[in-house]
Amino acid sequence: MTDVNYWAVLVSAAVVFVLASVYYAVLAKVWQQASPAAADVAPAAWKPPVEFVRSLVLAYVIAYLAHEMGIDTWNRGAVFGLVLWVGFPAMLWSGAMLWENTSWRLAALHAGDWLIKLLVIGVIVGVWT
Repeated sequence: MTDVNYWAVLVSAAVVFVLASVYYAVLAKVWQQASPAAADVAPAAWKPPVEFVRSLVLAYVIAYLAHEMGIDTWNRGAVFGLVLWVGFPAMLWSGAMLWENTSWRLAALHAGDWLIKLLVIGVIVGVWT
């Protein structure tokens, strides 16, 4: 585990944290319509730091897996991120729509966020390995 590039983890976590913040700010009206819980746009003070830690964990796991798999180019990193997205968030959100009656708008909104995160982390980690 010591061969993981911690700079790549930190930078990719920071980038996806900012991108997700912009993504949800731009799509705030869509988010509010899809989820009553999103009506309070201003998050509690403790939520952004927790979200950054979540981004760090995600970036570390992807960096670790990419390192173990020998992913060392941006395009292989992007494909890796896309494969992870299909295998996990896309399947989880489709299950939420199927079994929990989650609206397709809310699922699509969050799936889009996850697609961006996984692609960006995959590319940064792939380049910086």
